[in-house]
Amino acid sequence: MKAANAMVLCVGILLAAPTGAQQMQDVAPAKGPLAAIAENRDKLHIVSTTEASEVSDLLADFRALYPRLETVYSKANSYDIYNRIVESPPSSEGSGDVIWSSAMDLQIKLVNDGYAQPYVSKEITHIPDWAVWKNEAYAITAEPIVIVYNKNLVAESDVPKTRSDLTSLLSKKPDAYRGKIASYDPEQSGAGFLFITRDSRITKTTWEMVRAFGGAGIKLYSTTGTVLDRISSGEHLIAYNVIGSYAIERAKEDTSIGVVFPADYITLMSRIAFIPVTARHPESAKLFLDYLLSERGQKFLLARSIGSVRLGIGAGGVIPAERSDAIKPIHIGPELLTYLDQSKRASFLKEWRRALQDR
Repeated sequence: MKAANAMVLCVGILLAAPTGAQQMQDVAPAKGPLAAIAENRDKLHIVSTTEASEVSDLLADFRALYPRLETVYSKANSYDIYNRIVESPPSSEGSGDVIWSSAMDLQIKLVNDGYAQPYVSKEITHIPDWAVWKNEAYAITAEPIVIVYNKNLVAESDVPKTRSDLTSLLSKKPDAYRGKIASYDPEQSGAGFLFITRDSRITKTTWEMVRAFGGAGIKLYSTTGTVLDRISSGEHLIAYNVIGSYAIERAKEDTSIGVVFPADYITLMSRIAFIPVTARHPESAKLFLDYLLSERGQKFLLARSIGSVRLGIGAGGVIPAERSDAIKPIHIGPELLTYLDQSKRASFLKEWRRALQDR
């Protein structure tokens, strides 16, 4: 019950970003040994799949709190991050001090394979049980996966409310939507692979939808920004399995972007963070991880439409109230490893390619 209640509470978003003064009243800079690290001009290297622009305010606030801490933020593809961790020698700084990625399965595999070090965050009592695993992997966000469409070019009657609607639309109007459908490439995007494999486990009709994608000549991408750009320009009309926080934020400024929370079910993902065993500055990493999970850090994420994982935060739901029963969260744990078995992964991708070609 705790996890279920937490899920409803944690998918909120503040209607407006708090002012600097309000933020400073929320939480004072950390004190004690970790803060002492920051005062001694330590360093911190954050490696993440999140666009720097999406967390610019959060990073600016962290740097303002700890100005003597040299903080570097690097954006990378989820597979590049994974390979960097696995292939970096122990003495290398290339792996970073905090690894923060939306590819939940790859993150859990790294933790499971011994690439993370334990840390019991001081904020652990403020997050639900499902959001932490082995005191090493922490869910930082709670974000819906959505369908995106061009509001100017897609007729209201064509807007899919469910996956079945999308499959039916592509079957009935193949010419109108040929080359106009987009999604993540599961062979290039860790998040994309996670979402489509989860779909296939939830319902067998996923493969019927994938075959419809193939018939429509679906275009596949590795980044959310590119997908949203193509939808906005009208090059593509509908995009499937898009990370909702990016789409919702883009729709605030781009009136052509429409967002659908599927009525059949809404996958809820998290961006997972951990401290690698190769971290050169683990104490600085602990300081940042605490900040990410703190009320102060979570509010900066909320202001960017990135759903909060912290208990009791949120006003005005990211997910409409009428869709709250449709939420199917991805829980942190070993079940995320299923399709990372190389034989199972290869088998899935083979079936994916076959379904795309089976028109």
